[in-house]
Amino acid sequence: MSDHPLILVDGSSYLYRAFHAPPHLTNSKGEPTGAVYGVVNMLRSLLKQYQPTHIAVVFDAKGKTFRDEIYPEYKAQRPPMPDDLRSQVAPLHAIIEAMGLPMIVEPGIEADDVIGTLARQGEAAGYNVLISTGDKDMAQLVTDKITLVNTMTDTVMDPDGVRAKFGVGPELIIDLLAMMGDKVDNIPGLPGVGEKTALAMLQGIGSLEAIYQDIDAVVPLGFRGSKTMPKKLAEHKDAAFLSYTLATIKTDVELALKPDDLAIKPADNDKLAELYGQMEFRRLLAEVLDGGAAAPAPEQVDLFTGEVAAVAPVETNYQTILTNAQLDEWLAKLESAELYAIDTETTSLDYMDAKLVGLSFAVTAGEAAYLPLGHDYDGAPVQLDLSETLAKLKPLLEDPAPKKIGQNLKYDMSVLANYDIALAGIAFDTMLESYCYNSTAGRHNMDDLALKYLGHKTVKFEEIAGKGVKQKTFNQIELEPAAHYAAEDADITLRLHQTLAPLLASEPSCQAVFNDIELPLVPVMSMMERNGVMLDGDMLHQQSSAIAMRLDELESEAHNIAGEVFNLSSTKQLQTILFEKLGYPVLKKTPKGAPSTAEEVLQDLAQDYPLPKVILEHRSLAKLKNTYTDKLPELIKASGRIHTSYHQAVTATGRLSSSDPNLQNIPIRTEEGRRIRQAFVAPKGYKLLAIDYSQIELRIMAHLSGDASLVTAFAEGKDIHRATAAEVFEVGFDDVTSDMRRKAKAVNFGLIYGMSAFGLAKQLNIPRFEAQDYIDRYFARYPGVLQYMDDTRKQAHEQQYVETLFGRRLHLPEINARNKMRQQAAERTAINAPMQGTAADIIKKAMLAVYDYLQQQSADEIKLLMQVHDELVFEVHQDSVAQHQAALVTLMESAAELAVPLIAEAGIGDNWDQAH
Repeated sequence: MSDHPLILVDGSSYLYRAFHAPPHLTNSKGEPTGAVYGVVNMLRSLLKQYQPTHIAVVFDAKGKTFRDEIYPEYKAQRPPMPDDLRSQVAPLHAIIEAMGLPMIVEPGIEADDVIGTLARQGEAAGYNVLISTGDKDMAQLVTDKITLVNTMTDTVMDPDGVRAKFGVGPELIIDLLAMMGDKVDNIPGLPGVGEKTALAMLQGIGSLEAIYQDIDAVVPLGFRGSKTMPKKLAEHKDAAFLSYTLATIKTDVELALKPDDLAIKPADNDKLAELYGQMEFRRLLAEVLDGGAAAPAPEQVDLFTGEVAAVAPVETNYQTILTNAQLDEWLAKLESAELYAIDTETTSLDYMDAKLVGLSFAVTAGEAAYLPLGHDYDGAPVQLDLSETLAKLKPLLEDPAPKKIGQNLKYDMSVLANYDIALAGIAFDTMLESYCYNSTAGRHNMDDLALKYLGHKTVKFEEIAGKGVKQKTFNQIELEPAAHYAAEDADITLRLHQTLAPLLASEPSCQAVFNDIELPLVPVMSMMERNGVMLDGDMLHQQSSAIAMRLDELESEAHNIAGEVFNLSSTKQLQTILFEKLGYPVLKKTPKGAPSTAEEVLQDLAQDYPLPKVILEHRSLAKLKNTYTDKLPELIKASGRIHTSYHQAVTATGRLSSSDPNLQNIPIRTEEGRRIRQAFVAPKGYKLLAIDYSQIELRIMAHLSGDASLVTAFAEGKDIHRATAAEVFEVGFDDVTSDMRRKAKAVNFGLIYGMSAFGLAKQLNIPRFEAQDYIDRYFARYPGVLQYMDDTRKQAHEQQYVETLFGRRLHLPEINARNKMRQQAAERTAINAPMQGTAADIIKKAMLAVYDYLQQQSADEIKLLMQVHDELVFEVHQDSVAQHQAALVTLMESAAELAVPLIAEAGIGDNWDQAH
């Protein structure tokens, strides 16, 4: 028997997971291709990793099965397969067959039962069987010879793994599923029995059969509801055993193919070339046309799908620097290099708390070294002295030449700054190179980039450090695995740059965004993060207490309205109260068919009913409390400040995001949100200076559209919403009422976000025809805006991307999707993205100008603390506020030349709320 495993692939599971995973690709005809692409890549990865000789890819067949005959409601709640997915099934099947992989679609039998039967047959025949699926039901099949692999999470599950994940072994999985039921498959289960209750009974007594042999034995188990459980078990015995039957995977199905018949056949490359061509899978097509012998050049990239050709493997030589002689040798290499990759290893991801454990370097592809300086586990080898070694490295790291490459160098820069090293010569950052090349084509972390651009699977941190509460910090990891991990980081960073640099150079506008905006911003953001902002923790504690009291009041009010006590945070209980007991109308359903209690639904209901209004206020306050008033004080460092982390490579449009804490989402329109901002304070003798761009996206719209009326209104300094109201409602500027202005403001901002008449009607609470009339009047008065929107849509459909004023490219993979809803969503993005992206570019360019200004000032006099949306916040000595305010406003207003004035408005205060 072969040492290679028999692999059984749950094709249906693969199909749905690939369909729902971004990006949702389409070809140039607008036909969806993402699910096919995802499944093919998962299969290729599986084949590469396990090198099987025998495999079966199993799909569900159309039509009913024996379970439907036993229980007609089985899977009755499942929605039909989406049209965009159904159209991909036939080409996927054709590709799998052309790959030479045995495929099984057995009429009247579910894929699970086919896999269960083949697994047991394979086990009996002596195979090690590997089932590739994301379906928890398959855990019942696991034995010492049958394991599960989840390709999405790259985890393998044996019997011990099943026990760790589910709380019971494979032999009790069916019992667990039968007791809990399954809403997706509409298996009834035991009413009111969830996972905890089911596990308590199974762990305490045993199987479902054993429980029913002595149902009174559940009472002493002492779980919540145990005293009434015997009655419930007796009443629903039939449902329990029906559920057991439905949840049991059959392992004795009559199949034409046996495990020995599942040998992989040679691929039909001619057929694959035809199919890949139709689907427009450029990289896969290139590989087939080359016969798999030669990989296409790295420059052969498909911008639309984000596919990049495979790169030939590189032989590696990784070293560990433990002596001064080795250090001197590597210092000489680094000093003579034109550029090199650098990476730090630390004890924490928090740049303020992180202690340096070591550094790694790479000068040429495949050759890298790790310099350990702080491994302190028992038995750790003698390492070079941290202080002495950093003293040697400091001149090199602070020298603008040679150039440095890194992956997220902002973090490394901040860590080194803690050791009085000002990293200079930052020439490239692979995270930002990838982001500027295509911001929407996946994530930009090193592991994902290595797999995508180099075909290389890196060693993940969890593999050497463990997971969860027992995870080691880097200083606790043994030197051998740590050294390989660290050296690989530097090596892969260098190789990624060598692949990404020519790709970026092939797109001059993307290259310009990288060179002129994103890369120069790295030291600015490192400085801003390390400056932090002072926080009044006591004020937030008081606010938390006040919110807690209000939450109790709201909870009591909700209980009084409902006429009973219930958990406001329980979706199921809320559904029961709102739609069953109180009889509120069901406005929307979840994908599983239950009445929705989403925020937008509650907002609609709140217009006519009291309870949804109470629930909304409770949710809003609870979120504020959990996210800010409780959490922010915990984030205060010894300096009395909080230090957020800004992220450059997350949003598609170029806007910065932040975390720990997220400063972008603190509400400003509510009293509670403003109170949170009041806790962001200036030290004694200083003021906070906040400078915010005024209506920047509307001004960008005026510039991009060139609409004469809009440009004139801004040029004359008019209130743009009042001016719009005067045009739309055909009244004099001075005759515009506050209600007219409010409606005009909704139109102004709604249209730049692609809002429809339906959305505008909902926002203004007016009939749809009236909202459409407002929109029609707006476009009649501002024809340039309409022309811009039409031209942008057309351009987006043709080239599948749009650009900002400064050349930032925003790809639109679904702009030609067959699904009209997805296509229209992409069109709305196409209209808004150039405005939002240009606004992001402008604030970033302003930050660069501000940084140059601050370099000429004393840090004791002025600091840049925060960037939030279109606002910069400074801490300024009270004696020089006016001077700096004037200079900074001028710099921000000069960050871009538009056809209309770019206005920056300043505010000053003792706290952020006062200054805003």
